[in-house]
Amino acid sequence: MSDLQFYSAEVCPFAQRSLLALMEKGIEYEHIEIDLRNKPEWFEKVSPYSKVPVLKHGETRVYESSIINEYLEEVYREPALLPADAGARAQARIWIDFDNVKFVPAFYKVLLADDAARRRELAETIVDGWRFVEREALGSGAGGNYWLGDEVSLVDLAVYPHMERLAVLEAYRGIALPRECGAIRAWLEAMGERQSVRRTAHDADYHVKSYARYADGSADGTTARDMRM
Repeated sequence: MSDLQFYSAEVCPFAQRSLLALMEKGIEYEHIEIDLRNKPEWFEKVSPYSKVPVLKHGETRVYESSIINEYLEEVYREPALLPADAGARAQARIWIDFDNVKFVPAFYKVLLADDAARRRELAETIVDGWRFVEREALGSGAGGNYWLGDEVSLVDLAVYPHMERLAVLEAYRGIALPRECGAIRAWLEAMGERQSVRRTAHDADYHVKSYARYADGSADGTTARDMRM
């Protein structure tokens, strides 16, 4: 049995981030699936926030997907998923922060918002964010199939899961990736070819159904409560 346990939920994009990192690094682990609608009582002792993902490595417990991925990068050095150069690593972390702070909250808030004006404001934030990524990152002319170039990185693994769920935004709020974002589309296609993504991905119908309770305002899980604050 592996000394590494990964607590996950198939439906969760944050858990998918760390699942992708585990697979990209070829790490052996014990996978423990959590039903987020019916969490076992013992899970509260594992996850202080009552959320997935959680990683247990011997006596070490790590939670929050971006921090889990950084931990895996430090403990399991190969293959590297961050650049060797400190400046380039800083740029990678800036983009991961952009996703965490800008895109992800807007993704959930636009689904949860019941005010039409607020929805329009959030939709503009999301579309402006995509155009920023197109201009400053994927379409900047740096080359390569991935965010930082020719090699997949923690940036790709952080951003991809919610981008896999774009159909949710279009189905419930009419928000679509702009035509001019061709570099983002090419990146999504390249990511879709990776074995790790193929093993964890779901189709549009699955995601649309999974987010129905966000869209109708009845979602009451920890992420929904956090995003309403």
